[in-house]
Amino acid sequence: MNPPSSSIYNLQFWLLCFSNFLFSASFSMMIPELPEHLSNMGGQEYIGYIIALFTLTAGLARPFSGKVTDTIGRVPVMAFGSIVCCIGALCYPFVHVVWAFLLLRLLHGFSTGTKPTATAAYIADIVPENRRGEAAGMLGIFTATGMSIAPTMGSYITLWFGINTMFYLAAVFALLSIAILLNMKETLAEKRPFRLGMLKIGWEDLFEPRVLAVFIVMFSVSFASGVILTLIPDLSKTLGIENKGLFFTVYTVASLAVRVFASKVSDTHGRVPVLLFSVVVLAIGMAILGFTQSEFGFWAAAILFGVSWGLNTPTLTAWTIDLSHPDFRGRALATMYIALEAGIGVGAWWSGWWYGGDLSRMSFAFYVSAVLGALSFGYLLWWRNQKAVKVELHGDSRRV
Repeated sequence: MNPPSSSIYNLQFWLLCFSNFLFSASFSMMIPELPEHLSNMGGQEYIGYIIALFTLTAGLARPFSGKVTDTIGRVPVMAFGSIVCCIGALCYPFVHVVWAFLLLRLLHGFSTGTKPTATAAYIADIVPENRRGEAAGMLGIFTATGMSIAPTMGSYITLWFGINTMFYLAAVFALLSIAILLNMKETLAEKRPFRLGMLKIGWEDLFEPRVLAVFIVMFSVSFASGVILTLIPDLSKTLGIENKGLFFTVYTVASLAVRVFASKVSDTHGRVPVLLFSVVVLAIGMAILGFTQSEFGFWAAAILFGVSWGLNTPTLTAWTIDLSHPDFRGRALATMYIALEAGIGVGAWWSGWWYGGDLSRMSFAFYVSAVLGALSFGYLLWWRNQKAVKVELHGDSRRV
């Protein structure tokens, strides 16, 4: 359902962007402080689970959120995700043992397993096909701004006022993101009332085969994010960088700059060429972290990782919408996000297990991420060649 006006920047679009800013800030501000928080409880060996458990439930929620987004509407699912985020943040100050903390991370993950799926579907409803990359880039600017400001903010608030104050602020941000959603118009034309039967999931709800290529690339690049989220706080501390959120700020600022100046690039030059460039940049950044664990390499890698992330996330979202059937857009986007969560979760769990508090083992985790980036490059080249053959045989000239 696209608006009759050629402008994509209407009130609904800006409300959605600001809601995303608040939502992303809510769960991002606590990330740099959680490893030390868990270690203080005696859970040093479980730091890889901080992100892995969060993304596990996010991934498990995707098929349900995709199906419900396509049936009861986009706005209710977005609101549910914000509510879970708010409640989760409010619970952290009352959790003081390792097993309860890990359980809370598991439950908190339902927030990101629901809201982003419905948000992407909403954007697809209100934006013309030829401007999806631009719209995803603009939405990503607000999301990345929240993710950029929040980690540094969270670390400073923890240093000055204590970690519980930071958790309460995260809850306030999530609550405000819900308030904004209350003023948004639903875009799903044929809504149905919620029934428990909607939560019955079959294989067709778990995976949309039309977006297999997106799934593979998203998993590969997201693995690096899991490694970053798990290991960077400890690497920051080792390098004497007091604020463990600064790496996240630098890479998201770089991501923002890319989105501002290159939000339309995949709409004009194609999705695959942009992704080819982004995975090369990702591989270089992760390789630098592996062989030069110095402050210069640290900041250079942050910038390169941000450039890559700023290009590949909106491009993969737009590519998912391009490849999907309009009636199953929520399912296709859920498939993409399952890959995102799976990549981050596996990367976080594996790197935490491999690292185990031994700094000499950290480099290898970054090298593995670089190799996956290189493999993504090879896969994209193969996919483009296969597509070219199909175009030649069947005349399918859609931009890739």
